Amino acid sequence: MTEYKAPTNLVWVLGRIYCTGTPEDYKAVHALQDQVSAVPLSSYGKPYKPEPGKVDSAIEMKEPRDQVNAIDAASYFKLFAQLLKTNPPAPDDAAMVAKLAKIGIVPGQDFDAGKLEPAVAKGLAAAPKPAQDKIAVWLKESVVAGDAKLENGWLFFTKTGLYGTSYRQRAMITWYGLGANRPNDAVYPTSEGPDLVKKYSGANRYVMHFNKGELPPVDGFWSLTMYDGNYFFVPNSINRYTVSQRNKFKTNPDGSIDLYIQRQSPGKDREANWLPAPEGGFVLMMRLYWPKEKAPSILDGSWKTPEVKEVT
Repeated sequence: MTEYKAPTNLVWVLGRIYCTGTPEDYKAVHALQDQVSAVPLSSYGKPYKPEPGKVDSAIEMKEPRDQVNAIDAASYFKLFAQLLKTNPPAPDDAAMVAKLAKIGIVPGQDFDAGKLEPAVAKGLAAAPKPAQDKIAVWLKESVVAGDAKLENGWLFFTKTGLYGTSYRQRAMITWYGLGANRPNDAVYPTSEGPDLVKKYSGANRYVMHFNKGELPPVDGFWSLTMYDGNYFFVPNSINRYTVSQRNKFKTNPDGSIDLYIQRQSPGKDREANWLPAPEGGFVLMMRLYWPKEKAPSILDGSWKTPEVKEVT
């Protein structure tokens, strides 16, 4: 048995098994999944039946992001202090711990906003919106800071999962995606428009062109996914939300591949390469699982995600 020590009480275990999408491979993958289990150490090697989960019907399950954004500062820091009891700060967090102590947030102790000076309480109450704005704008500022790259209209992060004390970087990744792999495991180039000024719109048509032999270089899997402005899937007539190396693309005479990103079908002869778009704005996200480390590679900049061009 190999032991892994977690520095916090809360952990997130995320397993992936690649599948080619064929019935035969699904069968093989399901057989592997059936062999995976999670049990308390005290029950290892013994029959184990977990307690059934409980759902609190009083909790609203819709629009969780809006609910989180609406939490007031006192409730936020009360929960934060509670979580600090079993998820202690790291030694590198000492400077931030000292700052938090000034407003009564001390690891291992409860937080009581009622004990704050009136001016401090007023400042905290007004903090959520500007704090959220600072997190959101880090999406662009991180490029200047060197935590991200912007190439051909695609933004991707070079320090996901390796945050250290870059708290805004950690918060921004959580704001948009809840969590992320390290770059050597996966890179997620994201594009909101052909350039920094123009945004994608379903009123237009776009093409993403890959030269022959220049599809995303990965040892695992790559895909291109369509999202609406809130990063949710877009319903469409052919129930296609992503295109990937699983697709049998139609190639051009020179061996290159064009992906058609638009609301209406590009024509039956091109639908194999079609990623349907919504009526309004949308966001594109690529996923490069296990990107190659030797050139060409997105990790060292020797491979770049092609730009998405508007078709006139």
